[in-house]
Amino acid sequence: MAPSEADKAQVVVVGAGAAGLHAAARAAEAGGEVILVSRKPLEESSSYWAQGGLAAALAPDDSPSRHAADTLAAGRGLCRSEAVAVLVEEAPAAIEWLRAGGMQFDTRPDGGLELGLEGGHTARRIVHAGGSETGRALTDRLAQLVGASTRIRVEENTSAVSLLTESGRCVGVLTERGPITGGATILATGGAAALWRRTTNPWGAIGAGPVLAHMAGAKLADLEFCQFHPTALALPGDHDGTLITEAIRGEGATLLDAAGHRFTDELAPRDQVTVAILDRMRADDTDHVLIDMREIAAERFPNVFAALNRAGLDPTREPIPVAPAAHYLMGGIVTDMNGSSTVPGLFAVGECACTGLHGANRLASNSLSECFVFGARAAVAALKEPRIQAAQPDPSGWTFKPPTVTTRDAMWENAGPSRTEDSLRCLLGDEYPLAGLIARSALERRESRGSHRRADQPLPDPGLDGVHTIVAGDGTLSSERWG
Repeated sequence: MAPSEADKAQVVVVGAGAAGLHAAARAAEAGGEVILVSRKPLEESSSYWAQGGLAAALAPDDSPSRHAADTLAAGRGLCRSEAVAVLVEEAPAAIEWLRAGGMQFDTRPDGGLELGLEGGHTARRIVHAGGSETGRALTDRLAQLVGASTRIRVEENTSAVSLLTESGRCVGVLTERGPITGGATILATGGAAALWRRTTNPWGAIGAGPVLAHMAGAKLADLEFCQFHPTALALPGDHDGTLITEAIRGEGATLLDAAGHRFTDELAPRDQVTVAILDRMRADDTDHVLIDMREIAAERFPNVFAALNRAGLDPTREPIPVAPAAHYLMGGIVTDMNGSSTVPGLFAVGECACTGLHGANRLASNSLSECFVFGARAAVAALKEPRIQAAQPDPSGWTFKPPTVTTRDAMWENAGPSRTEDSLRCLLGDEYPLAGLIARSALERRESRGSHRRADQPLPDPGLDGVHTIVAGDGTLSSERWG
């Protein structure tokens, strides 16, 4: 079925979280005609639930070079230095763009921005809105900007089921309602942490973008690196996995073992805190540790305290059980510094993309900053792509199918916070493409580094510093040194 003129645009954006909304807004701001495709209403995106903030060197005693040093240290020898430089240099301007667009960040009594501290950061540089409600505030404001633009058409409750290609070039997406074509297609579909049964993410975070891109021939990278957030609520039932933001530890909450003793540095990078918790759980023969938030003001983190109250817990009176849960996939669609993938006409931004910024372990709150820095760059680059005049894309016949509960269970059991060669091999035949690709990448990396922990290969291999595992469109694996 050929697309109608109404289903053609200069830029097609798939995904309406922070990265997608921002890319659409910036492309329209620069004069582009945009169609924004969203599988769910905006309030169900992962960005909407984000409790962290935006990291940027804004304080007088901070600097982009210091922010870069913290990012590189957290990334465990795998960050792409070019991507780090872009982020730390351009993050302050991204925050100023948001403020100019009406975004209200938390401020001090003197009117300056209130800057928070999170794990791995050596300076206060985290900008929040409403304490731990930053994601909601951001997506609300961006949605207003998108809704007010006459250059953006939003298609909500519409799923992309494959990418459209013509002569090796991406020319749009096939949705369940029909084809939508464009000179450039930007995937901003979010992450894949909900592939794991125990997760902090909404169930829709299943890695759809990397699967769509891979099936269209795009390279993927770093799929073995899923960050497991140290402090997710450990409570069987519907509330299990509820995120307890790192910012709470930044304000003084402590981690306690079964005997009530503090056992680790709460503000170490996330991979280090996760390992410390796993070691403590093993030593105490328990399935959780405790986070003591009794000295934290509830009004500082209203949605966290409210969520715990809904779960029947009172963090003002008792420590809360927590354990690691899948939180953020560092890997994704390989892109350059302008969001361009290895398939002409196809771009990716946000968590579905892989610039190499995060390395083996994402520094807290760099991800929202990444959405805005690289989203702006992708919007500009997308507008330079040639317009599609009379495309007659031929869908391959393959269409996307979401993972089953069986896949999610298998991912947690076999590719969770601690993996082995034997456990990973159990995933190789999984029917969901990304599960098998994650397992193959994790098998290829015969070491433990950052968020990738191999119980049978417990030490890092210095020879793999800067080496990224690449999955080609035909499924072959290779290694590339990005620096």
